[in-house]
Amino acid sequence: MADSSEPTGKPGMKKNVALLALCQALFNSSTGVVLSVSALVGLALASDKSLATLPQALQWEATAAFSIPLAMMMRRFGRRTGFIFGALMGSLGAIIAAAAIFQGSFELYLVAIIFFGAYTISGQTYRFAAADVADEKWQSIAISLVVGGGVLAAFIGPEISKWTHDVSSLWLGNETFAKAIEFICGPGIAASATVTPGQNPPYQFASTFIVLAFLPILLIFMVSLVGFPKQEQQKFENSGRSMGEVIRQPGYVVAVLCAVIGWGVMVLMMAATPLAMVKEYGHTFVDSAFIAQWHMFGMFAPSFFTGSLIKKFGVLNVLLAGLVLSSMAALIGMSGGTMQHFWFANVCVGCGWNFLFVGATHLLTKMYRPEEKAKAQGMNDFMVFQSVAAFSLSAGLLQNSVGWTTICMILLPCIAIVFVAVFYLKFTPGAAPPGIGRPAAPAAAE
Repeated sequence: MADSSEPTGKPGMKKNVALLALCQALFNSSTGVVLSVSALVGLALASDKSLATLPQALQWEATAAFSIPLAMMMRRFGRRTGFIFGALMGSLGAIIAAAAIFQGSFELYLVAIIFFGAYTISGQTYRFAAADVADEKWQSIAISLVVGGGVLAAFIGPEISKWTHDVSSLWLGNETFAKAIEFICGPGIAASATVTPGQNPPYQFASTFIVLAFLPILLIFMVSLVGFPKQEQQKFENSGRSMGEVIRQPGYVVAVLCAVIGWGVMVLMMAATPLAMVKEYGHTFVDSAFIAQWHMFGMFAPSFFTGSLIKKFGVLNVLLAGLVLSSMAALIGMSGGTMQHFWFANVCVGCGWNFLFVGATHLLTKMYRPEEKAKAQGMNDFMVFQSVAAFSLSAGLLQNSVGWTTICMILLPCIAIVFVAVFYLKFTPGAAPPGIGRPAAPAAAE
């Protein structure tokens, strides 16, 4: 008699999903810190303060640029190779970022961020790896649980940034550490580490990136334990439909739009939040790190039930719920700048992102054939993260010119457009495959 507790015929599914969830947690712990501090590092290093979020925008631009090449790498050499490559890029990027801060070089920091782009896109594909290791009927739950692994990052990442953001000058008091840094970054670093009362400590966040260089190494160990499908099981006689045919499907278009707006709204608010809190409303960095912590909790905690909600109510209804939560976040943000306003807005936008991201990923997996997987996923990520780069760059420019309230106001018409697209897919028979929460096409006449 079969063990009823094992929900899949694929060997080791539970173990593989659990390992991928831990990998997602490690990935988000490091990239979450980068996203939460990058605008403040940019603010400190850039001569033009309106370019404070340029590093974040460049990170998403690099993420988009690496998306298709990485998808092709994974198709040719397997998921594990792509994940290891991304982790190595993340570790190298962290080392370069620390060197950039010690040297006070905004340009070198931008170079470091490009390496983080390769790391970011590799980490974004853990959700697709979850679909690979799970049976079809359990894919939505597997995707949801792997994304949910990032909830650990809500506690690990911000704690890393709070513990390490201002200790570089203390570490430079150690002669061995100081000599190593001066050998890499040039002489005079340790001599400039004097803390001046009333000012920010020197080399702020350099020590944060030094710590972050070690997390991707741990990630390599974890991903090596995952049992990915064998490459010979993924060979096909042809490459399927053309890219144009795949991306013209209404379901594919809606999946991309939901991911773009889910990410775009989240990134715009997340990137602008520390700038608005510190510069516009006078909160401290510790306050902004606290908000980032709860924002990440809102992003990942719903994943423990998002997959079940998709199975029960259909993916389109979950997408609509995500759009409602994103709208609420914008409205709350417009209403004030207290800690409570930032807390509720960031938790809501995090939850909205989760429903939209997990839902869009599940919808996307229904829009391609197995032989089309690499190009369909790669093109999706390319389009999504190109758009996210634009949102991220806009955060610094808009915060510097019009402020927090107007930023939140601008998000509402963007969300409204996606509402229309999801309603079209939901109420137009035959617009998308069955089983995603919309009416079936009328039966053909006998």
